[in-house]
Amino acid sequence: MPSPQSLTLPSATELLQQLAALMRPRITPATVLVGIHSGGVWVAEALHATLGLATPLATLDVSFHRDDHHIGNGLKSGGRVSRLPEDVQGAHLVLVDDVLYTGRTIRAALNEIFDYGRPAQVELAVLADRGGRELPIAATYCPHVLSLPASQSLDLMRADDGTLHFKLSEK
Repeated sequence: MPSPQSLTLPSATELLQQLAALMRPRITPATVLVGIHSGGVWVAEALHATLGLATPLATLDVSFHRDDHHIGNGLKSGGRVSRLPEDVQGAHLVLVDDVLYTGRTIRAALNEIFDYGRPAQVELAVLADRGGRELPIAATYCPHVLSLPASQSLDLMRADDGTLHFKLSEK
């Protein structure tokens, strides 16, 4: 197993550019990006600017839809709120997160989205897929795949100047 010191992490800036390139052919003027708090919102903000989308950026706080709050996940809202279009019925949504791991965050996000209505299509865009899925969820757009043991965590961090970078740590 690679140690946090021995694994070379990808550049978040480069992955953002690659992710935008993967998405660009299928994005329409009506596509709505939905960032999951907090790393997914950071990625969605960067993608929104890079892709030049006119639709407002949407955000989700999935804290109250998590199924694993009993083990310390979820219910950590911190005052964040979900901001989705008034009517998601028939919309093309791209759910955006930083790192895809177990799939539980994505399941929670889908549950919340469907509380607002039934979109025509929901796609998933992530910067990195680190493996370890517990649910049958896969990203539509993903520029980087790596395999990490469950004992390690891949986290997207945002510096004071707004730049994004990955941090690998032991849990």
